[in-house]
Amino acid sequence: MPRFVVEADGGSRGNPGPAGYGAVVLDPASGETLAERAEFIGVATNNVAEYKGLIAGLTAARDLASDAEVLVRMDSKLVVEQMSGRWKIKHPDMKPLAAEAARILPRAQVTYEWIPRERNKHADRLANEAMDAGKRGKQWEPSASTAVFTPPPGPPGDAAAGAAAARAALAAARGAADTVAARGIAADADTLFGPPPAGARTAAAPAPAPAEAGADTLLAAPGSGPGGSTPSAPPAHDRAGHATTAAAPAAGQGWGPDMGAPATFVLLRHGETALTPQKRFSGSGGSDPELSPAGRRQAAAVAEALAARGTIQSVVSSPLLRCRETAHTVADRLGLDVTVEQGLREVDFGAWEGLTFAEVQERFPDDLQAWLDSPKAAPTGGGESFAAATRRISATRDRLLAAHAGRTVLLVTHVTPVKILVRLALGAPPESLFRMELSAASLSAVAYYADGNASVRLLNDTAHLR
Repeated sequence: MPRFVVEADGGSRGNPGPAGYGAVVLDPASGETLAERAEFIGVATNNVAEYKGLIAGLTAARDLASDAEVLVRMDSKLVVEQMSGRWKIKHPDMKPLAAEAARILPRAQVTYEWIPRERNKHADRLANEAMDAGKRGKQWEPSASTAVFTPPPGPPGDAAAGAAAARAALAAARGAADTVAARGIAADADTLFGPPPAGARTAAAPAPAPAEAGADTLLAAPGSGPGGSTPSAPPAHDRAGHATTAAAPAAGQGWGPDMGAPATFVLLRHGETALTPQKRFSGSGGSDPELSPAGRRQAAAVAEALAARGTIQSVVSSPLLRCRETAHTVADRLGLDVTVEQGLREVDFGAWEGLTFAEVQERFPDDLQAWLDSPKAAPTGGGESFAAATRRISATRDRLLAAHAGRTVLLVTHVTPVKILVRLALGAPPESLFRMELSAASLSAVAYYADGNASVRLLNDTAHLR
């Protein structure tokens, strides 16, 4: 039985917005490209474009050999999990596309595997080429270095003739050169379909990038959001990770041109500890409490909610135990790793640690009033002021933006870091920190655009806890 690898991707610049897909059929033993497909599909969401890419890739594989065993590799966890039957398909737009994909080849011939976007660059590039063509009012056409295989006349299913014709067409166009994506697949052939034939070309696979899912960005909105007061974010990147340039909107303009996919920070406050219901100061300078039974249930609930959305691509946590426990509960459900970031820790409340507000007011009335009046005032006993915390969290934000440009990242942290990130995004004054409510295990979200603007998309969402 012939064996193929299909890699597929889709993208939308605006979600929904101008969209396109790309798909490639590879020989798993040699890494050779047997067929490429790409198309601009007009206005659509990321998910629709990804499903369209899957359909195109499976169709191309079937045209080469209708009896082929096909491994589909995609960076969309949503599509992979739904087509594998592990996640239900709830969205009405996805159901007919999934059904169409399932009809192309018998289910027993197709398996699905999630891969990081870094290892899906070939299909990703084709999708971006299709969107670029659509922007010019044209459809995608292969370049001289990436000729597309057109199956020879006659009934589909002649694997030997189809594959030979594909190799010949590509060899004539490209010589002996392989794409980076094709070289990357060859090293995985042993694990995917058994060892390659003697003498087959192999190469080391690139190191995996941080895991990510390819579903719609959480609470995505088209274009650049209203102006904020945040420092400049990293340059915009296309879905292939290449830096792009765009003119920033004039001051006060509000909505600007399409800045590309923003970096979206989904901000999760940790679940409850024993101190949370008592509303006691619990920072980084006192004990390091674990989650209570209620907090563990909250962490499990938010994990299920985020898994259903399928949008989180990386998980970053405060070093404190309550956050790490919450983060690992979510990450385990999503199949991701947890990165610990010291800059996401809660402030040090000094001598106030473990006390209620009333107890602090009774014991340290002057210090408490100064703290309420000025962000430069620190809690009694060498605690951290809001001004100092803002500098720390601003630097952490910029560092994470540089590392996760254009991606959706879950930051598992505390009340103060979440409030500071929201305040900075809104350009609100320091006293706004006392005017936000953040429940345990609540979700907030901020999107950061390439022009330096930010958009608060969510605050204190607890719907998943009901």
